Amino acid sequence: MKKLNALLLLFFAFISAQGQMLDPVKWKTSVEKKSDNEVVLVFEAAIDNEWHMYSQFTPDGGALPTVFTFKDQKGNFELTGKTKESEYKKVFNDIFEVDEFYFVNKARFTQTVKVTNPNLKTIKVAVSYQVCKEACIQQDKIFDFTLPALKIEASEATQPTTEDSTTVAAPTVDSTATATVTTADTAKPIGKHEEKKGLFTIFIIAFFSGFAALLTPCVFPMIPMTVSFFTKQSKNRAQGIRNAIIYGVSIIVIYVLLGSLVTAIFGADALNALSTNVWFNIIFFLLLVVFATSFLGAFEIMLPNSWANKVDRQADRGGMIGILFMALALAIVSFSCTGPIVGTLLVEAASKGGIAPIVGMLGFSSALALPFMLFAMFPGWLNSLPKSGGWLNTVKVVLGFLELALAFKFLSNADLVLQTHLLEREVFLAIWIAIFGTLALYLLGKITLPHDSPLSHISVGRLGLGLLVLSFTIYLIPGLWGAPLKLISGFPPPMTYSESPYGVGNSKGGGATNTEALPDGAKLGPHDIVAFTDYEKGMAYAKSVNKPVLLDFTGFACVNCRKMEDFVWSKPGILSILKKDVVLISLYVDDKRELPKNEQYVSKETGKEIVTIGNKWSDFQITHYKANAQPYYIILDNQENRLSEPVGYTPDAEEYKAWMETAIAKYKK
Repeated sequence: MKKLNALLLLFFAFISAQGQMLDPVKWKTSVEKKSDNEVVLVFEAAIDNEWHMYSQFTPDGGALPTVFTFKDQKGNFELTGKTKESEYKKVFNDIFEVDEFYFVNKARFTQTVKVTNPNLKTIKVAVSYQVCKEACIQQDKIFDFTLPALKIEASEATQPTTEDSTTVAAPTVDSTATATVTTADTAKPIGKHEEKKGLFTIFIIAFFSGFAALLTPCVFPMIPMTVSFFTKQSKNRAQGIRNAIIYGVSIIVIYVLLGSLVTAIFGADALNALSTNVWFNIIFFLLLVVFATSFLGAFEIMLPNSWANKVDRQADRGGMIGILFMALALAIVSFSCTGPIVGTLLVEAASKGGIAPIVGMLGFSSALALPFMLFAMFPGWLNSLPKSGGWLNTVKVVLGFLELALAFKFLSNADLVLQTHLLEREVFLAIWIAIFGTLALYLLGKITLPHDSPLSHISVGRLGLGLLVLSFTIYLIPGLWGAPLKLISGFPPPMTYSESPYGVGNSKGGGATNTEALPDGAKLGPHDIVAFTDYEKGMAYAKSVNKPVLLDFTGFACVNCRKMEDFVWSKPGILSILKKDVVLISLYVDDKRELPKNEQYVSKETGKEIVTIGNKWSDFQITHYKANAQPYYIILDNQENRLSEPVGYTPDAEEYKAWMETAIAKYKK
């Protein structure tokens, strides 16, 4: 029975590769009237089992996001608010090394539109999206929405035009052979499960950050002072405990109000939009460098002393109001230590959007307030507290080094978006090696900084932490030569964004890269295989060297294409065939570079406008082979005749090798 099932699976896999046109997403559209001049355009996608379609907001460097282009907008209608979409899943892709957001089974998109042209009858919207299973498909659909009867005021009407359209999404393909697509203001809704998970992570990080803030010179000495104040001023132990609880709750309220203020000023989703913006990433980088420099002892970030004096006078009033002002005094006096941590948390929470700043401040303040309440309930515990000393400044310095390392993550984000290649993987890792190496020397007592106490010896705990940091630094070093460094996956730039993507001094094939002898129109592809990205030039070269052609329909954002290249093509027997026995022509169906105007056309097969290089090769695949999925492989002779039946994703290397060898043997006959 198992053998029968295996044969059936192979059969269906074979059938799916035989020129079958796949369309795993079925769309339904509708128009909902919202007011006399507003409608809601609704896009509903039913996705076949085991397939998934990507969100508008899946990050750069991975799969292609869904893109909506609203045609003929100017003078006819305006987009109101942000494009909304239903819940999606968030999954880390270890091939592209990014999180990907996608829908399974179904997806729903809505866009509110304000109609300004009373004569407008229809709205045309183009939707471009990627859907994947074992293969990936780039699809383009055009929908016409018939509008209901509307009442357009004369003052709203403007002169219509057919020369304007708005593209809604922010996709870019991480490759030197692609162009950036227009970015628009869009919402980034997160699935409820993922949102809760993300907020919980923010809370935990903030909670431990609050404990770290407790161990700084500005806060730690205030614990016994404050608790002693409450126990002495209270008539009985119960009142002391009550006052301490009110004090702790007041601390939480103050910081949560700060998070609420940040969210209210910028909006629930605007913070996320800012955090993905180039200039705000640069601002975050500079801000964290300032915080780190302060922690390292160069200067102190302090609020005006007049603020503390005024608040302190209010605290003398007593009662609940006095306790609230005491909590505010703590926040102001300790700002030089807590400010950088709070600022860093707000920056990190901004990348999550929504109410993350509020949740972050709740976690931070809870950890900060908890010891004051507990020690007030159990004053005897104060005797077990370690005495203030130089170790407090050590905690502060360690936090400074960590903030400095985190700062370069934000600078890396900006560099990746701009594609300046100033902070490639090797440079990023070199900076981190320098930062953590210096931190290790500091912990081991080889370096001192301002405000450090004289150190006659180091404690066992400090020695252990120093050895841990030194081990981490040594772990980072092989990354300069191409080690994957899975412990910090997601922090440094991806392997492909590197001076030497395959390790210092190495190429894909393990030897020195030499591009001098490449034929016209060719480049070094995966594992230094000579690859053509133009069909005509590749076929011409195949004729000149009398070799068959491996025609490879692929995509920059096709994960299974990368898996085939990384895990199948890399096998010695297959790699030898690819380098010596065939001419590789790789046609990228998601190449976003525009064709010259005189080469653009309308497809006779699909009726679609062919305006990009990717459109051209996708249409070529559909027209000649009646297939639209990638990866898709065909072996041809140099007269363009098939030597094999096409195959798709084939993770079994031996099966793929046998397929190639059969076709090559047929060519040699």
